[in-house]
Amino acid sequence: MSIMRHTVVALGLAALALGLAACTGTGPNVTRDGRPSIVVTTTIWGDLVQRLVGEDATVEVLLQPGQDPHGFAPSARQAASLLAADLVVANGLGLEEGLIELLDQASSEGIEVLELAPLLDPIVLGDDDHADESGEEEGAPEDDHGPEDPHVWLDPVRVADAMAVLAERLAAIDDLINDRAWTERGEQLAASISATHAAVEETLAGVPEDCRLLVTNHDSLEYFAARYGFEVIGTVIPGTSTAAEPSASDFAALVAQIRQAGVPAIFAETTESTRLAEALADEVGDVEVVSLYTGSVGEPGSGADTYEGMVSTNARAVADALSSCTAT
Repeated sequence: MSIMRHTVVALGLAALALGLAACTGTGPNVTRDGRPSIVVTTTIWGDLVQRLVGEDATVEVLLQPGQDPHGFAPSARQAASLLAADLVVANGLGLEEGLIELLDQASSEGIEVLELAPLLDPIVLGDDDHADESGEEEGAPEDDHGPEDPHVWLDPVRVADAMAVLAERLAAIDDLINDRAWTERGEQLAASISATHAAVEETLAGVPEDCRLLVTNHDSLEYFAARYGFEVIGTVIPGTSTAAEPSASDFAALVAQIRQAGVPAIFAETTESTRLAEALADEVGDVEVVSLYTGSVGEPGSGADTYEGMVSTNARAVADALSSCTAT
């Protein structure tokens, strides 16, 4: 869907949402028992917000497991809920392409919109200074060399840091629980995420240095690569959005690059079709396509239906896929 079409759809939904809110007086997501009402855009942040607040707030997550945040457009009812919330939690940095106009409108109307990604030291694409966050960083970039990557949730260290930000904002809008209790909740959830990060390091420790090369369906694994010492050497779909298409020359160059590097797997996402990745694998030969939970948590029972489960599942899939690496 083009940016222009996203804008028209979002504006139309916003107008309809205003009408719904006016008819109901308070809007569909306002509680009457003193608890804050929270709307979260993605399933990943939704899982973490829901676990942080428990029963002490109402939480609506706009996306469902398996939906692509890049291509999502809200219904009129969802738009109305967002415009009636006490707090909206979004990823930001352009991830929610179909929600940009609506989020801007909510902010302009005085609704608190917390976009987390810009607060978590986002990677600037095309800048080599972030290349190894598992060790010492070379330094902050002097200026921006490209767009900021929105996929911050694929670095558990950043996500653990985000829990303090969330707890602080929840304390600010909630009158029922004291600030210290919110801080402790954030610390507990951050500790769980940090423990998962440590376990992921152990899972990936057996991948040889020469095999830490990633080919992805779209450019979503830069945070994972930087945190755990991998390198993204190519993407099927150019850029950080899933809406683009590769050119024939790009496709041919990637085939040659994969063959030369001896990469055994192409990593796709569970939220998107693997058609292009499968075509690339067929062209290269002797390469498998491995789906990762990059844009959404998994369905209940998948083992990836919480943030920590998603991160752990992805790490095992990467380690298993690269165990047949032939790079030297």
